[in-house]
Amino acid sequence: MFASNAPGAVINFITKTGEQQGGDIGITTGLNYDAKRLDFDYGQPISDTTRFHIGGYLRDGTGQKDVGYDAQKGGQLMGNVTHDIDGGFLRLNFQLLDDKSPVYLPVPLSITGSNSNPSVNSLPGFNIQSGALQSPYFLHDLAVGANGDRIFTNISDGYHSKVAAIGGLGEFSLGDGWKLDEQFRIANNSGDFVGPYPGSVQTAASAAQALGGTGATLAYATGPKAGQAVNAANVGGNGLVSNTLLFNVSLPNMNNATNNLTLKRSFDTNNGPLNLLFGYYHSDQTIEQDWHWNQYLETVQGKDAVLLNVYNAAGQAVTQNGLVAYGQPVFGNCCTRYLDVDYKMDAPYLSLSWQPGSWQLDGGVRYDYMKANGSYASASTVPLDVNGDGIIEAPEQNVQVVNLANASPVNYDKKHLEYSFGANYLINTEVALFARISDGARFNSDRLLFGGGVLPDGTVPSAVAVNVVKQDEVGVKWSTQHTSLFVTGFYATTQETNQDVTIPSNPIINRDYKSKGVEVEGSLDYGDFSVRGGVTYTDSKITKDEITPDDVDDEPQRQAHWVWQLNPSYRFGPVTVGATVIGTTKSYAAQPNGLVMPGYTQVNAFVRYDITSRMTVSLQADNLFNAVGLTEIDQSPGGVTTNGLNTARSILGRTVFASWRYSL
Repeated sequence: MFASNAPGAVINFITKTGEQQGGDIGITTGLNYDAKRLDFDYGQPISDTTRFHIGGYLRDGTGQKDVGYDAQKGGQLMGNVTHDIDGGFLRLNFQLLDDKSPVYLPVPLSITGSNSNPSVNSLPGFNIQSGALQSPYFLHDLAVGANGDRIFTNISDGYHSKVAAIGGLGEFSLGDGWKLDEQFRIANNSGDFVGPYPGSVQTAASAAQALGGTGATLAYATGPKAGQAVNAANVGGNGLVSNTLLFNVSLPNMNNATNNLTLKRSFDTNNGPLNLLFGYYHSDQTIEQDWHWNQYLETVQGKDAVLLNVYNAAGQAVTQNGLVAYGQPVFGNCCTRYLDVDYKMDAPYLSLSWQPGSWQLDGGVRYDYMKANGSYASASTVPLDVNGDGIIEAPEQNVQVVNLANASPVNYDKKHLEYSFGANYLINTEVALFARISDGARFNSDRLLFGGGVLPDGTVPSAVAVNVVKQDEVGVKWSTQHTSLFVTGFYATTQETNQDVTIPSNPIINRDYKSKGVEVEGSLDYGDFSVRGGVTYTDSKITKDEITPDDVDDEPQRQAHWVWQLNPSYRFGPVTVGATVIGTTKSYAAQPNGLVMPGYTQVNAFVRYDITSRMTVSLQADNLFNAVGLTEIDQSPGGVTTNGLNTARSILGRTVFASWRYSL
């Protein structure tokens, strides 16, 4: 009820505002990887009615994978000033962010065995957990933007986020118990997203023949051996190459403005307190994106990979400095595109809670109205001298270029009424029963644009534009001084309209799901020992599929039956030790259900030592036992391949870091 497009949850970030003088400064450094980070914050009252707080971070380093250059670089500064007024306060805040971090996409690996019992292993020279396709010998990309300009990309930018935002909060007393809250934020957002993705993995010999025909040869295009001939049988130490797609998206304008206004009051009634809240939300989000993905031929090496050139039997180059195509032929040239669409959302809402005796009853309704305007355009294939050398080389004979003259319109508005009603009954001071029914919605935006969801006149069918999530919950809560246990049974139906461009044969998703299960959470606190944990069982099925009806009754991809977490800690004197254990059982990699992704357990552990009441040092190891945990399988998610070659994403391997913190 309190956020548009949030049918599942709302996450609140609690910001320090300087009520008390003080702050912290901390330094974190990787011990088995190169990364350093400085965190700082400080705040204090300026007067009896005014206070401030400011904080941020700076960081640099290669990151958890050794990509051969500084892939983590940047920082953030945030702050706020608060002034108390009669019956409320005024607060002004700001955020400045300019940060880069590496894009860790799936990597080549070996999956053998059977679909139901696969064996997952690293390839020679490429470790699943630490290997990356990023390399100091693959740093630059030249592409054609939507406006025809040449775009030069530094691949080391990775995820590059730039934010300059200002916002404010105000709480005002209107008399007679009424309060008015006002929140706004205006953000200037831009950035880039660039990362290498293995569209397919094969032997170097077969790749050369596929690109250059019978008798084709290979030569190094980058790296210390640039220009030298390649022995296809053992190039990279394994004789394998990747048809690497460079996921490359410019984000020139992702600006947004939001405003949330609420009016509330509490009433004392003979049957218990009654809380009433009226709200009105408005947001304006621009999404301007320029996709210009290119395809390269790259060695399969976990570190310092290089690009390769292919020559036909006549000795003519069919690649250009490792570039196979200005486009994505391995993905059917799916992803050269441009979009510039503005989405406005208006949402009045009402919430009411009442607490008569042992009961607490609450309910709310929200009316979301979204309006979309803009355009989007796909690409055409044309010959073009991209690098401007006066020669139309082989990759320049078929260049993917966005045709803005044939852009399609976006012009529609959609609405949906959401609701949530719940009840809690207090059996005694330690035990309560509860139940809730909810109907929420997610309004689709840019994921509709290239999948046929938008009609030629720019309108969109309601069933495609708005995905509805219906949830029913019932449970029991038990809480004492030292223990707690919460058990929730749930049933949900979910609609999804989406795109997955990593499945070029069938990227469009339009299906319904149902899921049922139980969630258990608990805690135990006795003196210096505490443990918290939870486990969720989910039984999910596809109930309707407009694109691939044969997938009905399949389990949704990557949805395990069991997931769990456990967080024990113990303090003895100045020393605290603890761990976080996260686990999941197996799941299917895709639809139709075939290849299984094995379950895994990840253990993170830490030890902290309080040198003084103000100074602390700590040592932490994430994935302490270096477990392999696949989160997706991409090249062949339907089954084990005959040669065992595949692509997948794993959780990071063991990363160990140390921190020092001082309270000011």
